Amino acid sequence: MNYNSHPNQWGLLAAKPLHWHYLWWRPQLPRSLAARFFGGYVYQTSNADITKAFNKNARIYDRWIGLFERYVADGARVWAISKAQGTVVEIGVGSGLNLPLYSPKAQHVTGIELSEKMLTIARSRLAGKGIDRIELRYGDAQILDLPSESADTFISTFTFCSIPDPLSASREAYRVLRPGGVFVLAEHGYSTGILGRAIMHAIEPLSILVSAEHITRNPVSYLTGAGFTITHIQRSGPGGIVFRMLAAKQAPTQTTERAESTDCSAKPDPADPGTPQPDKRHLDLKPERWLRFG
Repeated sequence: MNYNSHPNQWGLLAAKPLHWHYLWWRPQLPRSLAARFFGGYVYQTSNADITKAFNKNARIYDRWIGLFERYVADGARVWAISKAQGTVVEIGVGSGLNLPLYSPKAQHVTGIELSEKMLTIARSRLAGKGIDRIELRYGDAQILDLPSESADTFISTFTFCSIPDPLSASREAYRVLRPGGVFVLAEHGYSTGILGRAIMHAIEPLSILVSAEHITRNPVSYLTGAGFTITHIQRSGPGGIVFRMLAAKQAPTQTTERAESTDCSAKPDPADPGTPQPDKRHLDLKPERWLRFG
């Protein structure tokens, strides 16, 4: 692309070495305060961006996330892993911080990670401990190389923020879980306060550039959009930005009961309360409005 022809008249966003090409000047009203501040839309990340960011930050990740959990999300990780039982799939296993926390109730754990350097750290954490029930794999949470209905528990701790398409990851989780299985999620997201949301939107572009993390997402929307039933949700931390959630995949008996009470000849009604509807106010999946250049 010829950056000299960029519509930004001041040339502030055209300097490729500073990566401001992630943002785009638009004359109409922007989507968020961050877009208003920078003059453009927030950049939609890709797998390549995630891999690059986490490979670069692998050495400092444990210290950074340790501070975050100590002061913001205290206990969320331990809570999530305590819910794991049976056959477990964990996406975004990262440096393996969760691995020592699994109890014997988790009979087999498959950990999926996209960053090779993070995966190397996770494997070194297990080295020499003779834990056969934990298997670590390189993979993409959006396209899991796992059979359908093969897991009892699906774990995600502070991973949804960096997945390019969390709705696809949620659908994959739904596919892999057995009927009656549970998705356990600990995540950070948008603040419940107006001022907190405004500040988060303002700094989100920097967060994406540094660590490929979207900090204003709403995980509820993705899970319900994939067909899950939310059975537990608790928000904590400053501004309620920390989510602790349990989402269930309906058992066959529940599905059968609903099918018997539904007129199969009728077309699905989008307004039907029984049909999972994403909260579009907080969905970040608008790639047609998010442009990347370079």
